[in-house]
Amino acid sequence: MVQTFRNPVLTSIRSLRRTNANPRITLNHTPSLRATFSTTGFAAVQALRSGSPLAQKRLLSNLSRRKPSFDPRFFSSNASQSVTAGLPILSPPPVGIWLLASSGLVFAVIVVGGVTRLTESGLSITEWKPVSGILPPLSRAQWEEEFDKYKLTPEFKLMNHSISLDDFKRIFYMEWGHRILGRIIGLAFVLPLGYFALRKSLTATMPKNLFGMALLIGAQGALGWYMVKSGLEDSLMETPGAVPRVSQYRLAAHLGTAFVLYAGMFYTGIATLMDWRYAKAGTWSGLKGSDAQWQAVLDNPAVRRFARYSKALAALVFVTALSGAFVAGLDAGLLYNEFPLMGGRLAPPADELFSPEYAKAQDKSDLWWRNIFENPTTVQFDHRCLAITTYACTALMFAAVRSPALKTALPPLTRRMVTSAFAMANIQVLLGISTLLYLVPVPLAALHQAGSVALLTTVMHLIVSLRRPGVAARAWRQALRTSKAQTH
Repeated sequence: MVQTFRNPVLTSIRSLRRTNANPRITLNHTPSLRATFSTTGFAAVQALRSGSPLAQKRLLSNLSRRKPSFDPRFFSSNASQSVTAGLPILSPPPVGIWLLASSGLVFAVIVVGGVTRLTESGLSITEWKPVSGILPPLSRAQWEEEFDKYKLTPEFKLMNHSISLDDFKRIFYMEWGHRILGRIIGLAFVLPLGYFALRKSLTATMPKNLFGMALLIGAQGALGWYMVKSGLEDSLMETPGAVPRVSQYRLAAHLGTAFVLYAGMFYTGIATLMDWRYAKAGTWSGLKGSDAQWQAVLDNPAVRRFARYSKALAALVFVTALSGAFVAGLDAGLLYNEFPLMGGRLAPPADELFSPEYAKAQDKSDLWWRNIFENPTTVQFDHRCLAITTYACTALMFAAVRSPALKTALPPLTRRMVTSAFAMANIQVLLGISTLLYLVPVPLAALHQAGSVALLTTVMHLIVSLRRPGVAARAWRQALRTSKAQTH
């Protein structure tokens, strides 16, 4: 990638030919001219020293056909000075591709985690061994040992006391695969992060954010075990009617952290690629033409309001997904398997939504919040309300973009992402209703969870489309524009 522009060399040679200057003397006594010749300058030196008009003519012909490349050594407000050290680091496309690939792995682990919960496999591994747990049992004796540990859990005693060793292997491998995928994500993120950091390929703000993501990946492993541990407690055996399952609070925290990690990786990856594209070609969110066209777009009051609404929609999608974690944790999807009604009415009776049975305080002061987070009926009703609200907001945003005023003000990429978000919202609603009506089959439920991540993806891309180019991208674009103006 590091090459010199043809213009300084070309201009210098033509100047020497016009003035009939001695190439040897001029080259030896003009430091600025010597500095001009870099990789292609070596050929120029040979042509100048030879004094052969034919050699100089051939060099001029070759240089004229060369295409200028993106060389930071000539990005300066003064063409006679090199300002490589003055330009901030701009992350190259491989950094963005790596972040998008990492977000894809997080997407996969979210879906696999959902399948693990739906198949009730999450409690099959009763220990957390970050290093030695990489390998599954390899012999009959090791499998028997793991099975004996599982036999001590409340889930086996209350629900799976009749399963065979082969049945245990199936649920064990599901949970083991989920944990292994988490370890792969850690390695696939941390190792390239160290490489890019050592190569100084990260913009000024990226190291802090990316190292924070690396810590979050490690915390996810600990949080996952903290969640599983809640389903292995012997106190479940002493609670009448208790079902062995993980805490819905810990499940929501585990899933919510994964969503945050995914959104951070995806946003940063897309922004990195867009910054590089802007620095190289001046294009931004599908706009081509003036490099600073984005300034007029983002200064538009209507666009600024739309950007705020986009962020609010992303927050709503996130909260709706978290409410889905409570539905999953309490198996609330197995109640009221109809839509849009619940028991023949729009909402269940108030005494069922806020049952005093879930209050634990003597004065019943915790009646409201415990029902909201622990009553399966209320949890499903809340998820329905949030899902309908999310869909309505996405539809309103899609309708707003169709208006002539906003349609002409927004960048092309933003309009496409609004359409994609509305399309994904429709798919997600259909998946959610189907999952409910068919009593939560594993394939539909897994697709519904994947749909929540896909919807978040489209909304995050929408937010990125209304983001200003980064400081480094603007500096490099200005330097490139200045260099081109001076060399023409």
